[in-house]
Amino acid sequence: MRLIYPFLANRSVLKLLLIVNIAGTIYGYYWYGWQLKETPGIFLAFVPDSPTASLFFVFVLIAFLLRRNWPFMEALAIVTLFKYGIWAVVMNILVYFVQGELDLVGYMLIFSHFAMAVQGLLYAPFYRFKWWHLIITAVWTLHNDVIDYVFFMMPSYSLLDQYTAQIGYFTFWLSILSLGLAYYFAIRPNRFKLKINT
Repeated sequence: MRLIYPFLANRSVLKLLLIVNIAGTIYGYYWYGWQLKETPGIFLAFVPDSPTASLFFVFVLIAFLLRRNWPFMEALAIVTLFKYGIWAVVMNILVYFVQGELDLVGYMLIFSHFAMAVQGLLYAPFYRFKWWHLIITAVWTLHNDVIDYVFFMMPSYSLLDQYTAQIGYFTFWLSILSLGLAYYFAIRPNRFKLKINT
Protein backbone atom coordinates (compact mmCIF):
# COMPACT_ATOMS: atom_id res chain seq x y z
CA MET A 1 0.00 0.00 0.00
CA ARG A 2 2.79 2.43 0.88
CA LEU A 3 4.22 2.05 -2.61
CA ILE A 4 1.41 4.28 -3.88
CA TYR A 5 2.51 7.36 -1.92
CA PRO A 6 5.41 8.47 -4.17
CA PHE A 7 2.89 8.35 -7.02
CA LEU A 8 0.36 10.42 -5.05
CA ALA A 9 3.05 12.99 -4.20
CA ASN A 10 4.15 13.38 -7.83
CA ARG A 11 3.56 16.94 -9.03
CA SER A 12 1.95 15.78 -12.27
CA VAL A 13 -0.53 13.67 -10.32
CA LEU A 14 -1.25 16.56 -7.95
CA LYS A 15 -1.86 18.90 -10.90
CA LEU A 16 -4.16 16.38 -12.58
CA LEU A 17 -6.11 15.91 -9.36
CA LEU A 18 -6.33 19.68 -8.97
CA ILE A 19 -7.84 20.04 -12.45
CA VAL A 20 -10.29 17.17 -11.84
CA ASN A 21 -11.37 18.58 -8.47
CA ILE A 22 -11.79 22.11 -9.83
CA ALA A 23 -13.94 20.74 -12.65
CA GLY A 24 -15.94 18.60 -10.24
CA THR A 25 -16.43 21.53 -7.89
CA ILE A 26 -17.72 23.78 -10.67
CA TYR A 27 -20.07 21.06 -11.92
CA GLY A 28 -21.24 20.42 -8.35
CA TYR A 29 -22.18 24.04 -7.76
CA TYR A 30 -23.94 24.07 -11.15
CA TRP A 31 -25.85 20.89 -10.16
CA TYR A 32 -27.04 22.62 -6.99
CA GLY A 33 -27.94 25.80 -8.87
CA TRP A 34 -31.72 25.41 -8.82
CA GLN A 35 -31.73 24.56 -5.11
CA LEU A 36 -29.42 27.46 -4.25
CA LYS A 37 -31.86 29.86 -5.94
CA GLU A 38 -34.53 28.73 -3.46
CA THR A 39 -32.25 28.72 -0.41
CA PRO A 40 -32.32 31.58 2.14
CA GLY A 41 -29.02 33.44 2.14
CA ILE A 42 -28.20 32.47 5.72
CA PHE A 43 -28.06 28.79 4.71
CA LEU A 44 -26.22 29.08 1.37
CA ALA A 45 -22.85 27.88 2.67
CA PHE A 46 -24.40 24.67 4.01
CA VAL A 47 -26.41 23.44 1.03
CA PRO A 48 -23.89 22.46 -1.70
CA ASP A 49 -22.17 19.82 0.45
CA SER A 50 -20.19 17.80 -2.09
CA PRO A 51 -18.77 20.68 -4.16
CA THR A 52 -17.78 22.49 -0.97
CA ALA A 53 -15.96 19.33 0.17
CA SER A 54 -14.06 19.12 -3.11
CA LEU A 55 -13.34 22.86 -2.87
CA PHE A 56 -11.63 22.25 0.47
CA PHE A 57 -9.50 19.59 -1.24
CA VAL A 58 -8.66 22.02 -4.06
CA PHE A 59 -7.02 24.24 -1.44
CA VAL A 60 -5.20 21.22 0.04
CA LEU A 61 -3.79 20.36 -3.39
CA ILE A 62 -2.74 23.95 -4.06
CA ALA A 63 -0.89 23.94 -0.73
CA PHE A 64 0.83 20.65 -1.62
CA LEU A 65 1.94 22.10 -4.96
CA LEU A 66 3.40 25.03 -3.02
CA ARG A 67 5.12 22.46 -0.73
CA ARG A 68 3.03 23.65 2.18
CA ASN A 69 0.28 22.40 4.49
CA TRP A 70 -2.93 24.26 5.25
CA PRO A 71 -4.10 22.17 8.22
CA PHE A 72 -7.62 23.56 8.61
CA MET A 73 -8.37 22.88 4.94
CA GLU A 74 -6.95 19.37 5.37
CA ALA A 75 -9.22 18.64 8.32
CA LEU A 76 -12.29 19.97 6.53
CA ALA A 77 -11.35 18.07 3.37
CA ILE A 78 -10.82 14.60 4.83
CA VAL A 79 -14.00 14.75 6.92
CA THR A 80 -16.32 16.24 4.31
CA LEU A 81 -14.94 14.29 1.34
CA PHE A 82 -15.52 11.00 3.12
CA LYS A 83 -18.86 12.00 4.63
CA TYR A 84 -20.50 13.42 1.52
CA GLY A 85 -18.78 10.99 -0.80
CA ILE A 86 -20.22 7.99 1.05
CA TRP A 87 -23.53 9.81 1.65
CA ALA A 88 -24.09 10.32 -2.06
CA VAL A 89 -23.16 6.73 -2.86
CA VAL A 90 -25.69 5.44 -0.31
CA MET A 91 -28.43 7.84 -1.46
CA ASN A 92 -28.07 6.82 -5.08
CA ILE A 93 -28.11 3.14 -4.17
CA LEU A 94 -31.27 3.84 -2.15
CA VAL A 95 -32.81 5.58 -5.18
CA TYR A 96 -32.07 2.43 -7.18
CA PHE A 97 -33.92 0.25 -4.67
CA VAL A 98 -36.86 2.66 -4.40
CA GLN A 99 -37.50 3.09 -8.12
CA GLY A 100 -35.97 -0.13 -9.41
CA GLU A 101 -33.47 1.55 -11.73
CA LEU A 102 -30.80 4.22 -11.89
CA ASP A 103 -29.92 6.44 -14.83
CA LEU A 104 -26.41 7.15 -16.11
CA VAL A 105 -26.17 10.31 -14.00
CA GLY A 106 -26.88 8.23 -10.91
CA TYR A 107 -24.07 5.81 -11.74
CA MET A 108 -21.74 8.73 -12.48
CA LEU A 109 -22.59 10.22 -9.08
CA ILE A 110 -21.84 6.90 -7.35
CA PHE A 111 -18.46 6.58 -9.05
CA SER A 112 -17.40 10.23 -8.63
CA HIS A 113 -18.48 10.48 -5.00
CA PHE A 114 -16.82 7.20 -4.06
CA ALA A 115 -13.63 8.59 -5.63
CA MET A 116 -14.08 11.71 -3.49
CA ALA A 117 -14.20 9.66 -0.32
CA VAL A 118 -11.16 7.59 -1.29
CA GLN A 119 -8.93 10.51 -2.30
CA GLY A 120 -9.50 12.26 1.00
CA LEU A 121 -8.29 9.21 2.92
CA LEU A 122 -5.41 8.38 0.57
CA TYR A 123 -3.71 11.70 1.24
CA ALA A 124 -4.08 11.41 5.03
CA PRO A 125 -0.35 10.66 5.65
CA PHE A 126 0.47 14.07 4.18
CA TYR A 127 -1.91 16.03 6.44
CA ARG A 128 -0.63 17.99 9.42
CA PHE A 129 -3.78 19.14 11.21
CA LYS A 130 -4.12 19.07 14.99
CA TRP A 131 -6.87 18.38 17.51
CA TRP A 132 -8.18 21.93 17.45
CA HIS A 133 -8.54 21.86 13.65
CA LEU A 134 -10.59 18.68 13.98
CA ILE A 135 -12.76 20.15 16.76
CA ILE A 136 -13.66 23.16 14.61
CA THR A 137 -14.31 20.79 11.71
CA ALA A 138 -16.60 18.76 13.96
CA VAL A 139 -18.59 21.88 14.83
CA TRP A 140 -18.90 22.75 11.12
CA THR A 141 -19.90 19.20 10.18
CA LEU A 142 -22.48 18.64 12.91
CA HIS A 143 -23.87 22.15 12.47
CA ASN A 144 -24.34 21.30 8.80
CA ASP A 145 -26.40 18.27 9.84
CA VAL A 146 -28.62 20.52 11.95
CA ILE A 147 -29.10 22.91 9.02
CA ASP A 148 -29.94 19.99 6.74
CA TYR A 149 -32.32 18.00 8.94
CA VAL A 150 -33.74 20.56 11.37
CA PHE A 151 -34.14 23.42 8.88
CA PHE A 152 -34.59 20.97 5.95
CA MET A 153 -31.86 22.37 3.71
CA MET A 154 -30.51 18.93 2.75
CA PRO A 155 -29.88 18.02 -0.90
CA SER A 156 -33.19 17.24 -2.53
CA TYR A 157 -33.94 13.65 -3.50
CA SER A 158 -37.73 13.79 -3.91
CA LEU A 159 -37.97 10.02 -4.25
CA LEU A 160 -36.51 9.66 -0.76
CA ASP A 161 -38.66 12.25 1.08
CA GLN A 162 -40.44 9.53 3.04
CA TYR A 163 -37.10 8.46 4.52
CA THR A 164 -35.93 11.91 5.65
CA ALA A 165 -35.84 11.02 9.36
CA GLN A 166 -33.87 7.81 8.75
CA ILE A 167 -31.50 9.60 6.36
CA GLY A 168 -30.91 12.33 8.95
CA TYR A 169 -30.08 9.71 11.59
CA PHE A 170 -27.74 7.92 9.18
CA THR A 171 -26.08 11.23 8.26
CA PHE A 172 -25.38 12.11 11.89
CA TRP A 173 -23.57 8.82 12.49
CA LEU A 174 -21.76 9.13 9.17
CA SER A 175 -20.46 12.48 10.47
CA ILE A 176 -19.20 10.79 13.63
CA LEU A 177 -17.53 8.03 11.58
CA SER A 178 -15.90 10.61 9.30
CA LEU A 179 -14.50 12.53 12.27
CA GLY A 180 -13.25 9.27 13.79
CA LEU A 181 -11.47 8.32 10.57
CA ALA A 182 -9.87 11.75 10.40
CA TYR A 183 -8.48 11.25 13.90
CA TYR A 184 -7.32 7.71 13.15
CA PHE A 185 -5.51 8.50 9.91
CA ALA A 186 -4.16 11.97 10.65
CA ILE A 187 -3.88 12.68 14.39
CA ARG A 188 -3.45 9.50 16.46
CA PRO A 189 0.00 8.73 17.85
CA ASN A 190 2.29 6.52 15.75
CA ARG A 191 0.33 7.21 12.58
CA PHE A 192 2.07 6.87 9.23
CA LYS A 193 3.33 10.32 8.14
CA LEU A 194 4.84 11.62 4.90
CA LYS A 195 5.89 14.99 3.53
CA ILE A 196 5.10 16.49 0.15
CA ASN A 197 8.60 17.33 -1.09
CA THR A 198 8.41 16.81 -4.84
